[in-house]
Amino acid sequence: MDRLFGTDGIRGVANEYPLTTEAVFGIGRAVASIFGDTADPARIIIGKDTRQSGDMIEDALVSGIVSMGADAWLAGILPTPAVAYLTASTDAAAGIVISASHNPFYDNGIKIFDTAGYKLPDPKEDEIEQLVLTNKIDHLDGKSNQRMGKIETFKDAPERYLTFLQKPLSKARPFSGLKIILDCSNGATYAVAPRLFQDLGAQVEAIHIEPDGKNINANCGSEHPERLIDKVLAQKAHIGLAFDGDGDRLVAVDEKGQVISGDRTLAICARSLKRKGKLKNNLVVSTVMSNLGLRLALKELGINHLMSQVGDRYVLEQMIANGAIIGGEDSGHMIFLDQHTTGDGLMTAIRLIQIMQEDNRPLSELSAAMTVFPQVLLNVDVKKKPAIENVPEIVAVIRSVEQRLGEKGRVLVRYSGTQPLCRVMVEGLKENETRRYCQQIADVVKAALG
Repeated sequence: MDRLFGTDGIRGVANEYPLTTEAVFGIGRAVASIFGDTADPARIIIGKDTRQSGDMIEDALVSGIVSMGADAWLAGILPTPAVAYLTASTDAAAGIVISASHNPFYDNGIKIFDTAGYKLPDPKEDEIEQLVLTNKIDHLDGKSNQRMGKIETFKDAPERYLTFLQKPLSKARPFSGLKIILDCSNGATYAVAPRLFQDLGAQVEAIHIEPDGKNINANCGSEHPERLIDKVLAQKAHIGLAFDGDGDRLVAVDEKGQVISGDRTLAICARSLKRKGKLKNNLVVSTVMSNLGLRLALKELGINHLMSQVGDRYVLEQMIANGAIIGGEDSGHMIFLDQHTTGDGLMTAIRLIQIMQEDNRPLSELSAAMTVFPQVLLNVDVKKKPAIENVPEIVAVIRSVEQRLGEKGRVLVRYSGTQPLCRVMVEGLKENETRRYCQQIADVVKAALG
């Protein structure tokens, strides 16, 4: 069998391995056996997004968990960061989110948080994987024959999460007078996001808040902000906020209809923290996919910068190892370790709006903190994933493009950790030239691996 875990948990096509009911049952048992070794029944919180396969996967997970003597606490449809918070703030042994983030509805996935609300490191994922793949779980202590777990409903889960998000704010209804457009991607934020910003006093219009199990991320949300842009301009809103399917990403739209990517948000927030003297260790962490403009902006601000491999959990690892409190990805994952253990799109939105208010400047002016260099990303379907350095024709075309770019650009070719894709990214000074180079590499990748 293939490896279960990718860069962000377990992900695949729902009802196909590893997301069949049989495999998910085994995953539930493995999680309960590893995190449920307590004197009292361990409690595992489960949340999900709005995909039609969520119920099936939830049922299989719950069956596996309770068969091992642990209790399953069902939080319902909630953003991923909500489950992380609830896990850390209760006596839960672990938290599980059923979601495939920004992927289409027919995909799904399983993300696991430890008792402190952090995504699992590789060794812990390996431990779960070995139990499932080797079927050794059937030979564990027979305590599960003596006692079964219970299934409970976490009735006030949304309220607890919303209270957590609003707790740092110094006054009631701080966003009064602001007009905000939300795009909830027909996903996990469809109920909590409008409620949050209304509670904060904003005039809110929310779109894509009618999930039907199949329309999550469908031409909407952080991956497709086109309709949000139109709404912001038509309504003369102060800001537009687009979340992905599970609510851990934010892509903003300024009052002029310009998309503000994660890198720009990171630059804005880092500059604000530094100005306040709160940027711990004067450090920001991003990934190798971050725009060249972010590195230059941070350098100009006198801020130290570290890069991790792609994936918000790898950003987090670097943050913890080096004492940073802010990090993120251009895709919109932002981690603020002074407040949370994982990326949170709603929290990022609050912080961004707070900076607008503190500086008394529109988002379009704040975003000038960073100049975005032309960056082209192409996804190539692949049938196999050999090491890139072992495919001579791909190595040759990468070297050729790198030589032509010199120090005024860069190339990054990597596989998706969750899909059968090879991602080709090229940065340069000129849009047309950058796009041509990226297509050239993508064509070679397709010929070799497609």
